[in-house]
Amino acid sequence: MSTGGKLVLTVGIASSALLAAWLLTGGRKVKTKKFVVKRAENLKDALDAMKVEHTVLEEDQVFYV
Repeated sequence: MSTGGKLVLTVGIASSALLAAWLLTGGRKVKTKKFVVKRAENLKDALDAMKVEHTVLEEDQVFYV
């Protein structure tokens, strides 16, 4: 990886950490937690809706070739 790529990656990680720290301090902490919980529940509901029940069909006779 080139030096520029490493720099971009480092700045991205550092800015994400700063954003997370800012969101989880003071009065924003409660709002942030509610937002994350709401989105997690929505994601869980969407994943549950996508689950398809697989049915197993059994044949009376099995033919071997």
